Amino acid sequence: MATGFSLHIGLNSVSSRHYLGWSGELVACENDARDMATLAQSLDYAETKVLLTRAATAKAVIAGIRGTAQKMAAGDAFLLTYSGHGGQVTDTNGDEAVRDYGEMGEKPDRKDETWCLYDRQLIDDELWALWAEFPARSRVFVHSDSCHSGTVSRGPLDEPDWDAVAGVDAARGRGRAARAARPRTRDMPVHVALEVQKARAATYARIQREVPPREANSVKATVALVSGCQDNQTSLDGDVNGLFTETLLQVWDGGSYEGSFHDLRNQVVQLMPATQTPNYYVVGRSNVRALRRPALRI
Repeated sequence: MATGFSLHIGLNSVSSRHYLGWSGELVACENDARDMATLAQSLDYAETKVLLTRAATAKAVIAGIRGTAQKMAAGDAFLLTYSGHGGQVTDTNGDEAVRDYGEMGEKPDRKDETWCLYDRQLIDDELWALWAEFPARSRVFVHSDSCHSGTVSRGPLDEPDWDAVAGVDAARGRGRAARAARPRTRDMPVHVALEVQKARAATYARIQREVPPREANSVKATVALVSGCQDNQTSLDGDVNGLFTETLLQVWDGGSYEGSFHDLRNQVVQLMPATQTPNYYVVGRSNVRALRRPALRI
């Protein structure tokens, strides 16, 4: 019988020491992690772990993912959720020069997308290397309520018409008009990203040197990821949950949802504003049968 494991990461702030005075204050990320852990427990995942803010260091997250991979066997499932800021660092090993659906972002931009963990950014190259440690025919579902947009390489994003977003939300009766009018987003500000890149360039170059080249890895698991937005968009924080997580939980409807993981993403998109469209892609050996099963079920 298959076994389920889950790890839930939520950061309402980061270490201002590493990020040069920026603490990245958010409100709903820890709630996102707790609520997704509750979802996993409702599905009888055998092991569920939560890492919140100060506990969500790069070492702890890597150890959590790697430790789970070592416990898993063919047919087992792993649900990994992240809620926090997304960022970018300069690609120094050349793996972002071509289009690659194995990265967090989906466009070649010579930048590595990152999760802003408490003590440093976790680079998508590191995640790719970790996917290779999961056994063949295992399933990994990743829910990332963050921004990993091209703000560093393409400059500031086009500012959405927040009044229009508020109008859409009010018409849907979802109570987000005030939040949309004064948005709190989950992207690392451009000036912070540039300053961190300059000051910590040696650290991130070393990390990229130490991970195995992406083309040398053989990802035998099926890794399906849904992220909170597209490359040129930002993900909204909230007072209770992030907009993406809130909408997913609405569609999930306490477990009554029975569609596939991809269909779950599509239904979430229908309820999201045009300024935030969750992305979906698959890494590794695409197990069609696994992806057609009811979403997140063991």
